[in-house]
Amino acid sequence: MKLYYITLNNTDEARQIGRSLLEHKLAVCVNWFPITCAYTWEGEITEEPEVVLIVKTQDGYGAEIEKLIRQHISYTNFVAEISPTTVNTGFLNWLNAEVDAKEARG
Repeated sequence: MKLYYITLNNTDEARQIGRSLLEHKLAVCVNWFPITCAYTWEGEITEEPEVVLIVKTQDGYGAEIEKLIRQHISYTNFVAEISPTTVNTGFLNWLNAEVDAKEARG
């Protein structure tokens, strides 16, 4: 199992990308929530609202997820793959029933 932590500009982008990931069977579940982002840009510290999209999926879908994201946005955003060390059995059973293991997709 993998989690993807993805930053986006707004909830509309998160909703569109999340639904598309689900429709394409690239994820079993997505969550999004607003955050505040602070970063250095051209020597200045900037704060602005941002949205995090968390994607729950099988291993091996990173390239497909990033390709789908690029169909919705053109700016540089953050996409990180996270490998959980433990996941409850019930959730894994649901994931395995809904999203093919990468080997099975060919």
